[in-house]
Amino acid sequence: MLEIASLETSDKDFAEQFSTLLQRGSEFDTGVEESVRRIIQRVRTQGDHALLELTKEYDRCEASSVSELEVSRDRLRVAPAALSPNVNQAIEEAAQRIQQFHEHQLEDSWELVDEHGSRFGQRVNPIERVGIYVPGGRAAYPSSVLMTAIPARVAGVRKIVMTVPAPDGEVNDLVLAAAHIAGVDQVFLIGGAQAIAALAYGTQTVPRVDKIVGPGNAYVSAAKRQVFGQVGIDLIAGPSEVVVVCDESTNAEWAAMDMFAQAEHDVDAQSILLSTSKEKISEVRQIMEAMLLEMERRDIIAQSLAQQGALIHVEDSDQLLELIHAIAPEHLELLIEDADAVSKKVSNAGAIFVGQYSAEVLGDYCAGPNHVLPTSGAARFSSALGVYDFVKRTSIVSCSRTGANALAELASTIAREEQLHAHARSAEYRKAD
Repeated sequence: MLEIASLETSDKDFAEQFSTLLQRGSEFDTGVEESVRRIIQRVRTQGDHALLELTKEYDRCEASSVSELEVSRDRLRVAPAALSPNVNQAIEEAAQRIQQFHEHQLEDSWELVDEHGSRFGQRVNPIERVGIYVPGGRAAYPSSVLMTAIPARVAGVRKIVMTVPAPDGEVNDLVLAAAHIAGVDQVFLIGGAQAIAALAYGTQTVPRVDKIVGPGNAYVSAAKRQVFGQVGIDLIAGPSEVVVVCDESTNAEWAAMDMFAQAEHDVDAQSILLSTSKEKISEVRQIMEAMLLEMERRDIIAQSLAQQGALIHVEDSDQLLELIHAIAPEHLELLIEDADAVSKKVSNAGAIFVGQYSAEVLGDYCAGPNHVLPTSGAARFSSALGVYDFVKRTSIVSCSRTGANALAELASTIAREEQLHAHARSAEYRKAD
């Protein structure tokens, strides 16, 4: 029997139920934070020695030196040949599509000249060294390699260092093949908080980077949060989520499978269906009940839907948009007749999949846009990973003599009001000259 919450916006306690639904992942685990703090400190003070001990402890992988945990260039180069031709071709084509999409995000430096001949502008430069974290353990995620490394390479990053856990010393050839195709420079078989610490502070063998990107578990997220400031990070990713919007025209079987596809990620993944049609919600539920036993990962799907999922009936399109903006979902599927029109009214979503044929899973692997997206409501203020995450913007100020004279009057006036008299005099010296 399928267990999943059914909510009605007209119910008196809906606001409370909806609030509880959105609290998923909001808990701050002090135990995880303290454990991660100790791991980071060990790596900072003991370097390679700590990495060897922690990798043995958590991944059951023994090595006499961290250099043994680095994948050789030769192994990376031959990794694609270990795959079947159709799998290798699929990764190559996905990589090409991802690169083409992200090339459109490239920014140019620019400059303007004012009436005094002073020049002002913005210079765009790539970050020099980037670390990418790729999850491992339960499954292989070559798509995560492509989605993090390719935008960095398009941006012009000079050195890309990848870490991936290798339980029992085993790493999937898919991940290594993707790393080679995406142009990763170095790969270390190190996972967890210790990998984040090594990238942030550097060790005798692992190079220090300037920014760390990529999703991970609670320990990886806590480590990224704790090293932020020492290095840049992309975002703190929580469990994955989807909101599927249906109407009378929706193919209920497709909607049900899209809910399953999200739920099979993890028991903490969230799948929510919204619809103005009670009949369609009932149809989707019946299909999900019939199909669940066919699913290879049915236990994970069932637990995810029971703990995190919901089928929500809304009164009208205004209420629908209100709930979408409140959720600010990582993935939003609009499997409805007027999908394009509704999509233009949505501003809080990591990625929007418009129309019946736009399955979220296509975005996971090969559509082109990045699948590293804000979760847990962060789409209210954050965006998908992109080329812009791998560049820095430097402001340029080049004043002419007459331009400095004109600006000095403004600057000194404001500075004296702020009681910053040295500021004022610094500006006035240019005016006196």
